[in-house]
Amino acid sequence: MVDYRAPGIYRQESYPAPAPSFLTGVPVFLGYAKAGPPEPQMLTLWPQFEAWFEPAQPGDYLAHAVRGFFENDGLLCYVVCMEDTGAPIEELRRGLAAASLLENADLICAPDVMRMAGAAGGPNLDAITAMQQDILDHCRNHGGRFAILDGVASKVEDQRSSLAGDNGALYYPWIGSPGPGGAPLYLPPCGHVAGIYSRSDRRVGVHKAPANEPIECVLDLQINLDQQELGRLYEQEVNCLRAFPGRGIRVWGARTLSADPAWRYINVRRVFLTLARWIERFMDALVQEPNDIRLWVRIMRDLSAYLENLYQRGALKGRAPDEAFFVKCDSETNPQAVIDAGMVVTEVGVALAAPAEFVVVRIIHGASGVSITTAS
Repeated sequence: MVDYRAPGIYRQESYPAPAPSFLTGVPVFLGYAKAGPPEPQMLTLWPQFEAWFEPAQPGDYLAHAVRGFFENDGLLCYVVCMEDTGAPIEELRRGLAAASLLENADLICAPDVMRMAGAAGGPNLDAITAMQQDILDHCRNHGGRFAILDGVASKVEDQRSSLAGDNGALYYPWIGSPGPGGAPLYLPPCGHVAGIYSRSDRRVGVHKAPANEPIECVLDLQINLDQQELGRLYEQEVNCLRAFPGRGIRVWGARTLSADPAWRYINVRRVFLTLARWIERFMDALVQEPNDIRLWVRIMRDLSAYLENLYQRGALKGRAPDEAFFVKCDSETNPQAVIDAGMVVTEVGVALAAPAEFVVVRIIHGASGVSITTAS
């Protein structure tokens, strides 16, 4: 503590706050509508969808997904309207190409992929998984994006075995929303789940797993899973929806479709993706700057400030910041050969915090009392 009672000059060290972050939990919805503009539309309210697009046809899930997003406190989304050309995979790829231009979007939802599930003869699982794998590949190639995929009733385990990707999660079963005459209308859950991502990101942060969160404006689940089914599906990284007496219907899982244990959890992967997006935007301002020690110090200062903010919010683990992250940009990472090549190299390491999936409470009963002992 500095003593300011005597006149003089006092030095204080301070770091500027990191540059303002960007909004996360912003989905792009791809699907069918009777009519609508061909270019992507940004929406901040449900009535905007009704103004831009005509009511959906039976079996079209786009409008229901967008409405579910806003009913679950979603803030901002984009809608890319696809045409029913009879070539759904090609049309999906066209929609994904249009979505590539949306810099603010970090989620992808395509509820009308499930239209294939209503084809004569039952679900066309091969077509569904081919389209969903295209979405996962888009998220991997685009960078910074995460796919929210819908499970296929009674075939979700076969569906899961056909999907692979670090940047995506699968949700099951379908949800029942109010339909005509008050009867439940069963819908793919991606839109409602995307709203939960948006809500959780704003309330806590992207490091909070979007799980154990209530799903609003839902009446029922298409299938009520028992404990054994939940365990079997969760082992396969299928995020299940559950109904709890007195607590409503909740998302009860936070796993990705990745085979890499480092990216098992949705929040861990999304923190990494968000950090990568922030670095990319921050680094844009440094292109063509003189490559000297002043640039290196600026990079380390700003990145350290951003990571310190993540640490204080609970996104990184460690007893102190130096255990949670490091940033290195100096003469070792930038020898003369690197400088001569017009490059500046920075190394960043982070320890990402994983969610507590299994809360275990040991209740010890002692006939003559209980005591706490510390292992030596």
